[in-house]
Amino acid sequence: MWCEAFGQGAHEAGRAVHNYLGFDRNVYPGDESLAELRKTFSFASYWLNNPPSETSNGWRGKRQLIEAHGFGFLVLFNGRKYSELKSPADPVALGKEDAQVAAQAAHAEGFKKNTIIFLDIEEGGRLLPEQRAYMYAWIDELTAHGYRAGVYCSGITVVKPGGVKITTADNIRAHAERRAITFWVSNDVCPPAPGCSFPRNPPLPSLSGSSYARVWQFAQSPRRKEFTNACAASYNADGNCYAPGLNNLFIDVDTASTSDPSRGRTRLPSR
Repeated sequence: MWCEAFGQGAHEAGRAVHNYLGFDRNVYPGDESLAELRKTFSFASYWLNNPPSETSNGWRGKRQLIEAHGFGFLVLFNGRKYSELKSPADPVALGKEDAQVAAQAAHAEGFKKNTIIFLDIEEGGRLLPEQRAYMYAWIDELTAHGYRAGVYCSGITVVKPGGVKITTADNIRAHAERRAITFWVSNDVCPPAPGCSFPRNPPLPSLSGSSYARVWQFAQSPRRKEFTNACAASYNADGNCYAPGLNNLFIDVDTASTSDPSRGRTRLPSR
């Protein structure tokens, strides 16, 4: 587990570990919001291609400005849905092609080699063969281009027929065949998720239910009622989680044990 600074809070292996808050959202929050967001958050998401359901990417060209405000990064690439991968498509070829696009975009945005790029997997449960073929081809090709691979996926337990319990993250890890994958898991179930909250020392990602997670997304906008009834009061009345000081900017909230989970900075933060 990475750790950049130590302070008051949870203890791991006899040492006090300070964890960091981050935010992610599909739509770029706007240049004018960065200073206010930096008061609460240490890192931000950064899309390399169009985010889910979007026809453009407002993050493009903003890396230097975001870093100048002191943020670390969660670098993201939007993966393909199963409908795009099933026959007659070639999921391996598509995975390689998309990894090349991701590597080229990362280079164009100024992210150095060894930056961790998270493949966004929106569909959960046990992955189908085509989905696994696409994802592992993407990981292998991205690694060949000098970047490191991560996966954003669900860490919520799903009960299958026969009482079998799985999570998407566990399923991916079980078939990884020793590939080095950094996991950013989404689990907004309350508990363990603390809801829409901004603690000074947020919980360890390993408390998400996936002990190997390096990043934990614990709040989403809008909240999912089937998972968040126990912490509904922490969200706004409209169901969204709004950034402190920015009542018109809804966000998803993350925790990590480093202020730069993708290792995408080119310089130390200002504070």
